[in-house]
Amino acid sequence: MLSFAFGIGTQNTQGDWLEIYYPAPLLKPEASLVEAVGKVLDVPAGNSAVSFLPEHCGKLAEALQSAGHVAQAELVEALAASQRPLVATFLESDAAPQSAPEVYLKLHLLSHRLVKPHGLDLTGMFGLLRNVAWTSEGPIDIEELPARRLKARLEGRTLSVDCVDKFPKMTDYVVPGGVRIGDTARVRLGAYLGEGTTVMHEGFVNFNAGTEGPGMIEGRISAGVMVGKGSDLGGGCSTMGTLSGGGNIVIKVGEGCLIGANAGIGIPLGDRCTVEAGLYLTAGAKVTLIDDQGQEVRSVAARELAGQSDLLLRRNSQNGRIECLTNKSAIALNEALHAND
Repeated sequence: MLSFAFGIGTQNTQGDWLEIYYPAPLLKPEASLVEAVGKVLDVPAGNSAVSFLPEHCGKLAEALQSAGHVAQAELVEALAASQRPLVATFLESDAAPQSAPEVYLKLHLLSHRLVKPHGLDLTGMFGLLRNVAWTSEGPIDIEELPARRLKARLEGRTLSVDCVDKFPKMTDYVVPGGVRIGDTARVRLGAYLGEGTTVMHEGFVNFNAGTEGPGMIEGRISAGVMVGKGSDLGGGCSTMGTLSGGGNIVIKVGEGCLIGANAGIGIPLGDRCTVEAGLYLTAGAKVTLIDDQGQEVRSVAARELAGQSDLLLRRNSQNGRIECLTNKSAIALNEALHAND
């Protein structure tokens, strides 16, 4: 069994899942726990999401107690007071998700740091998630928003819509330890933030992407991109993800790297690389290699430098060409700046 979790969710008037919150998702749960829950809820084989009622919580808690799983039994006892739909989600294997509860469990596993980006199959997930209005009164199906807004006004309330998206912000579901986030709306559920990560107000972290930590993020980490330990993304910089033009190339940033303000990368970087502020390096860009004596060696496409370490990439201010030199300067993080205690 890959994963298991009890969840509390929201459905639209047609019974479709809009979102699910898993308080304590488990990676590779003990077989006795899965067996105890399965017997009470009559769970089918394979990956599945089984809805259950608060009335089932007593039997579930009793079965879990008997199997020695006290923490999960206590969680189920708390769920007995729920006024929202309940679900138990089982991931026997890492197959492509077939339901919104499966997608949300995988996103939780990422944000809980139980699995790293690219560690789960998320194929087809967009088609399983509904477009949702995330409001002051919780998630609302976008097609049902006008009626809900009118109802709120008639009752003397103003319904505030924070955003319209298929993904919620991570901090409404998971707040990892040892991180700072300047604007929580800019980190989606499914982001992986390693301990010691600071995401400033202009930083952005997409799902299935993130940081090893520590690091300072003042730019954009696109879907699928992982940033190594001790690396900084300067203000307004960008990483090209698989959903934003990077194709099948997995973009990553190694350890001890610096991407300058308003710069960007379309190739993966090794360790200790620096990209000059304002330079956007696409895979097909022509780069002139400069040796340690300052002499031109040859010109290559940037993709030929993919994954290499100790590179300094800059644009020559006199002739406009992109140059690559050996990066001799170490990128040292400011310990006080990155402290998240």
